[in-house]
Parts: sequence; structure tokens; C-alpha cells
Amino acid sequence: MRSLIMLLTLLALGGCMKVSDLSDGALNQLSDAGLLDHSDIRRSSPWRLQADSFIYIAQGHFVPPGGHAPRPNIVAEQAFNGFVEYFPMVRRAKQPAGLDEALSQARAAGANYLLYTRFAGADDRIGTEDEWNDQEALDRLGVDHSVIQVMLIETNTRYLVDTARIRSRGGFLTLYDNKPDDLVGPPMQEYARRLLGLNE
Repeated sequence: MRSLIMLLTLLALGGCMKVSDLSDGALNQLSDAGLLDHSDIRRSSPWRLQADSFIYIAQGHFVPPGGHAPRPNIVAEQAFNGFVEYFPMVRRAKQPAGLDEALSQARAAGANYLLYTRFAGADDRIGTEDEWNDQEALDRLGVDHSVIQVMLIETNTRYLVDTARIRSRGGFLTLYDNKPDDLVGPPMQEYARRLLGLNE
């Protein structure tokens, strides 16, 4: 009898939703509950790009306050990794650059747009025994946070097409040996999808 009930339940669920939809829903619920990493992307414009747009990605020299010093070009690297899946023509600067320098590099490369990023905030909380030994502060235990700022600029006209603020926080199941740098990749990929009009 129990097997029959389980079979009927599975058939009923299978008819309502695909397994991938159930999985995505569960991941979203766990993120919202704070168990997994979570990001919030706030855009100033609903502007969309064509998939054949040539995007040049650069990062500013700004180092986030708070004592955590991420790798100098980490946001540009993670943005490139996220964008290359959706935009075939994408390049990135090899090192941080000022805005005018990045615009010059983008024009020289023949890019339509400059994606200019900066690591605006980073809070690296205690997540390992070594970090505890270094800080020994109960109020520093917890999940990491990061804030990324993005500007999308048309290279020929210097027109500011879009700005975005991406706030990310780690999850309690993923806090061990994590850094704010580890939170950058997934939201940058999600931003690329939104620029194409996907997952809106």
C-alpha cells in the first residue's frame, strides 16, 4: 500500500513540474533562507544588448574598505567568465585601469561597449580555524558579503547605457573557507543573462 501511495505521489508531481524546475525552486528557496549564496542585482535601466555586441570588460583600481584586499582584477576576470558564455565577442583588460584608460582600450579593441566594474565592498568573515586564530572575535563569525558596482558605457558616444549594483552574501552551508571574491562569478553571469533579456 505504501509503495502505491509513493508511486501515485511521484506521478502526480511528475505531471505538474519537471525535475529541473523542482531543483531550481529548491535552490532559490535555500538561497533566500540563507543556506546557500545569494545575490541581488539592481539595474538602473531595462536596456538589452544584442548577442553579437562586442563588450570590453575592465575593472577600476578601487580597493574595497574593510581590510580585505581581493585579487586586483578579480571582478573583470569573473565578469569575463560569465559573459563569454552569452556574448561571443568579449575581451577583458589584463590589469585594472582608470575609466578613461579603459575607454581608450575598448575603442582601440573596436568594442561597442565597455563594462566597467569595481569591487565596492567586501566583508570577509571568519569561516575557518585559521581565520579564527587570527581574529578571535565572535562578532566576526558568519557569512561573507560583497558589493560590486557596474557601468555599461557605449564606447563611441560615452553614453551610460546601464548601471548596476550587485549585493551578494554567502550561505551558512558554503561559508567554510570562502572569500568575498568567491561570490562574484554567479551574479556576473546572471547580469549577462539579463542584458540579453533572459531570466527577467
